[in-house]
Amino acid sequence: MLLEFLAVVLVLFYLVRKVCMRRMVELAEQIPGPKTLPFIGNGLEFGTNTKDVFRSVMRLMKRYPSISRYWLGDKLLIMLVDREFIETVLSDFNNTLDKMYPYTYIKPWLGEGLITSTGWKWRKSRKLITPTFHFTILQEFVDVFNTNADILVEILSKHANGPEFDINDYITLYALDSLCETSMGVSIGAQVGGELEFVKAIRQMCDVFMARCFNPFLYPEFVFRLTRHSKKQEKCLAILNAFTDKVISERRKRLLSESSEQYDDTDIKRRVPFLDLLLQSEEGALLSDKDLRDEVNTMIFAGHDTTTSALGFAFWNLATHPDVQEKVMNELQEIFGDTDRPATFRDLQTMTYLEQVIKETLRLYPSVPVYGRKVKGDIRVGQYTIPGGASVVISVGHLHRDPRYFPDPEKFDPDRFHPENVRDRPLYSYIPFSSGPRNCVGQRYAMTMMKTVLSSVLRRYKLLPGDTPLKVVVEVMVKSLTGINIKLQLR
Repeated sequence: MLLEFLAVVLVLFYLVRKVCMRRMVELAEQIPGPKTLPFIGNGLEFGTNTKDVFRSVMRLMKRYPSISRYWLGDKLLIMLVDREFIETVLSDFNNTLDKMYPYTYIKPWLGEGLITSTGWKWRKSRKLITPTFHFTILQEFVDVFNTNADILVEILSKHANGPEFDINDYITLYALDSLCETSMGVSIGAQVGGELEFVKAIRQMCDVFMARCFNPFLYPEFVFRLTRHSKKQEKCLAILNAFTDKVISERRKRLLSESSEQYDDTDIKRRVPFLDLLLQSEEGALLSDKDLRDEVNTMIFAGHDTTTSALGFAFWNLATHPDVQEKVMNELQEIFGDTDRPATFRDLQTMTYLEQVIKETLRLYPSVPVYGRKVKGDIRVGQYTIPGGASVVISVGHLHRDPRYFPDPEKFDPDRFHPENVRDRPLYSYIPFSSGPRNCVGQRYAMTMMKTVLSSVLRRYKLLPGDTPLKVVVEVMVKSLTGINIKLQLR
């Protein structure tokens, strides 16, 4: 009897929801998409793991090359590939400022930071944080990037002239060292085995987030609370928050005891980390410790995985395209000659061909393969209307392979980003850092870090391809299931 009663309640709930969502359903059915099933919608189309999701999305995008609709339970997703449709959505500031629902699953860690916040809270955070990524600030961070790159170069020496190895773990730890030092002003020494508990907690929090994003059964909070993922999340949060809160407390005390002029005993201006920049600003000084923690955690989360993904594929592309690697080396030779001096900020600005390599890498392997936005009100795209309440998913990887803008799209060709070839390319055809008001505020920071470490490694080692091929999958980030396997040869 109980099962029958629950079945009746479920059916009634489904019918009531369908009536309440009638207009959304009617507009959605005008958009091409696969047949839906009661209750689960199109959930079976995507499989249950990252391999299935990647293959399914590739298949569906071939079938629906510009726009398509999907139901996951009662949640409506509209997938966009067409550049003009994407421009319409991302430039509609009023309707598409909010992130879609999976972003709420990382809120226990990031709170109301720049990625997860919305409305006035987001506008306030964006206004506060944007100045901290000014190029004058980035110049001060180059020493940090160089110091950590030197550590990486030395650690990699054990692989010189040896068999293939996966470089992913090494560049992940490099990114964490650089991000923690520039954001919090503390060196965690991840590359040399420091703060292992903190580093492990970051990785496990990212794993929990990805597991929840790709498993609809974990969407309801009461179900998630019953799983091992929830217990792992609680343990990781205790470690992460304790570490960050301790740093914030110490930085507050230090700033109170220092003069407003940021000089050390030798009268040389010292580096000011992201956290100090927030504390020293008029609005930032009013932030609570939790507000500060949210923003610092956001920077670490948003920066380390995206940078690692881009760097990994950049190393792969350079190893498998020796002609491109030689051109980069010619550029570095012109800048540094036979010296082994570290790169300056000015040096990094003159690495124009290396920047083209990074941009072409991000075209083929965008770190964030999809962007999700919650639509507040109806948006007209071509002959279709995306109803308010739906979520829009922008497939960056497919957009970047549109032959109208990138002929022979599967070919790795950094010359696509030579200034003459970029000039006439339409806006929104290349968006590795998103676009519109919620574009990535740290894109110049990321480019500076990547150019620093790539140039440092290339000046010491010649990159050679390994024997293990890439097996690219789309998770929250683009990754290779087989790692990034290369060989190094001393120059």
